[in-house]
Amino acid sequence: MKRYIALVLLVSLASCKSKAVLAEAGASKKLEPAKIIQAHYDNKKDFSTIYIKAGARYEDAKQTQNVTAEIKIKKDEMILISIRFLGITMAKALITPTDVKYYEKINGKFFEGSYDTLSKLLGTSLDFQKLQNMLTGMALDDLKKDNYTATIEDPYYKLSASDGNTSKDFFFEGAKFLLKRENIQQQSLQRSVQIAYPNYTDYPQMTLPTELLIEALDKEAKTNISIQYNSAAFNEPMTFPYSVPEGYQRIYIND
Repeated sequence: MKRYIALVLLVSLASCKSKAVLAEAGASKKLEPAKIIQAHYDNKKDFSTIYIKAGARYEDAKQTQNVTAEIKIKKDEMILISIRFLGITMAKALITPTDVKYYEKINGKFFEGSYDTLSKLLGTSLDFQKLQNMLTGMALDDLKKDNYTATIEDPYYKLSASDGNTSKDFFFEGAKFLLKRENIQQQSLQRSVQIAYPNYTDYPQMTLPTELLIEALDKEAKTNISIQYNSAAFNEPMTFPYSVPEGYQRIYIND
């Protein structure tokens, strides 16, 4: 049940179809951390809403599932994710800056809670902004709030930081300083999450990933989630309908 919820929560004026994959470049010369960080944030994110149609694949030691997903994002306010199988809505998640809501059809269950639960599921601290960043190809953390060292690890620029318990690594290509991979490890809890972005597509409003590859590890399990963006539309009026069907049972998830 926990792993299925993780899939639902993560699969987060012009209508645009997928375009050619954006050309990238390798790291060419040593740069200070502040220049890498600023170049990453210089990438335009000019949108009020995004509507993404995607395919998703979930895999752990016990099961593999392939589904389709609709991801609606109202910038800085809410994210609605709908999971479908053979055209039938099987689950929905509504994510806001304050809470996470979810229901799934197979077992007739629903969940309402805080980001603490989602953080436990994925092995790293998460909030609304981090989820929005993840879905739009930005670094999970605010890179300006920590002290990073910068190196070149072919072919990428690498930013690293550690507080003794949690270590973070962010990798950027050298043309637009798009995020290629981020690794976050919590040594004491034996947990880690890695998010990779194989390719990007350039739209007038922003540069958007074409695919997310997520690998979550803890001392007991390994989970892989891949999300392939098939199309994206920007700045269109959207609704975010969410209501738990009658008769569903509320569930509570512990660590």
